[in-house]
Amino acid sequence: MVELDQFRYRISGYDKPLAQIKQSLDLDNKQKRIEELEADMEAPGFWDDPDKSQKAMKELKGLKDAFEKYNELVSGLEDARTLIEMADEENDASLIPEVESEITTFEEKMEALRVETLLSGEYDKDNAILTLHAGAGGTEACDWCSMLLRMYTRWADANGYSTQTIDYLDGEEAGVKSVTIEITGDNAYGHLKSEHGVHRLVRISPFNAAGKRQTSFVSCDVMPDIDEDVDVEINEEDLRIDTYRASGAGGQHINKTSSAIRITHNPTGVVVQCQSERSQHQNKDKAMQMLKAKLYLMKQQENAEKTSDIRGDVKDINFGNQIRSYVLQPYTMVKDHRTNKDIGNAQSVLDGNINPFINAYLTWVSTGVKAGEDE
Repeated sequence: MVELDQFRYRISGYDKPLAQIKQSLDLDNKQKRIEELEADMEAPGFWDDPDKSQKAMKELKGLKDAFEKYNELVSGLEDARTLIEMADEENDASLIPEVESEITTFEEKMEALRVETLLSGEYDKDNAILTLHAGAGGTEACDWCSMLLRMYTRWADANGYSTQTIDYLDGEEAGVKSVTIEITGDNAYGHLKSEHGVHRLVRISPFNAAGKRQTSFVSCDVMPDIDEDVDVEINEEDLRIDTYRASGAGGQHINKTSSAIRITHNPTGVVVQCQSERSQHQNKDKAMQMLKAKLYLMKQQENAEKTSDIRGDVKDINFGNQIRSYVLQPYTMVKDHRTNKDIGNAQSVLDGNINPFINAYLTWVSTGVKAGEDE
């Protein structure tokens, strides 16, 4: 059958990429590390230190997950080949949809694991703290900010991440003026660092009676939730600490007291806010942790070579600085201006389907290859 020959050809090119993924995963060294950790866990007193043991368990799980995912790929490719041969021998066309499904599942898992091999940054495995600020465009921009919040929340849900609102400020008439959420799960920061920059929306504004097209901007800042004590010196005299009454989607308790905290680091202008905890003290601790992480990353960037072109540093939230454009009228398309990746189904993207953009970004940063280019 012609379809089976097409399937054979489709999977014939996967042996080499699969071998490259195995090499990138460095499974031999991972196996050695697994043996080391398991030996440590059998040593007397290991479980007496909860923090140390919990960290080791998390590392062990990550190492074993890599083996499991790779073995799933090998099995998936073998299963697809077996199904093809079975359908061929029995001349059974009814197996064609099953073969198609098997190959598609294999390809999706392979792409996901390939992307994971590109997450080699120091904090890629950490949770992510994502902040959205409405920019030029007034009420329209605040509505755009709420649309992006929905997009990232949908993405997190679809990819097995949990979210928590750290800070929230309603727009004056509609939408969201600014919001900070924590996205928790393996490699959250590694995936979401690609979203750092200005996002531009073009549509017919629902807030404009004349039905004119309007352009709005929202900045997205992403940083890792670094839980260890980073090496950053902060002078208390350089800080302005304000308390305020929280607003927005934080539950009933959040609006009763002025427990929310805003910390401004005067030398750099960095501002962090937290209203998610139940006490002012807890909010201050969380905000200080965020400030230290932010200043630490800034220090690292200053010491590194100039890489602003690939990091998508946020400048003015206005024309000419966007990393991605979302066009809803007169046509629909979402395009990333760094990687040239574009998707015609804008609604799918706004519903959380941003993995194609994330994958294109990680590939571009790792190999220098943009969407549509050959390696």
